[in-house]
Amino acid sequence: MKVILLQDVKGQGKKGEIVNVSDGYARNFLFPKNLATEATTGNMKTLEQQNKAKKLKKEQELDKAKKLAAEIEKLTVEIKAKAGEGGRLFGSVTSKDIIEAVEKNHKMKLDKKKLVLPDPIRELGVKHLEMKVYPGVVAKLRVQVIEE
Repeated sequence: MKVILLQDVKGQGKKGEIVNVSDGYARNFLFPKNLATEATTGNMKTLEQQNKAKKLKKEQELDKAKKLAAEIEKLTVEIKAKAGEGGRLFGSVTSKDIIEAVEKNHKMKLDKKKLVLPDPIRELGVKHLEMKVYPGVVAKLRVQVIEE
């Protein structure tokens, strides 16, 4: 019997897949637990429409992420910090500081977890940091640390 899986089923497949299972397994296990539905023509069309809607939504999210990445590329975030001899900072500039500066100065809401900052910034100057906006979409954020 062909069924459409409504949830992931171990040993059978992932949600949305059409799999062939025995009649007893479908009637006695999958259907009562709402793990699957029978693969009729109506259900197949519904699944196809759902897949189209998911694909369209992902494309829209990707376009939105690319626009956000283009805006981020244009930004220059200035952060003022106290510095000593040789341009070394007293303390450091973290991803939290950078995100707060972006929100305050440019009115953009960003996630600090998506900012790639291997080590906190400890000296004056310009740094180019990566911002993971969406899977596969990375923007370069320009951060300029100036003396207070």
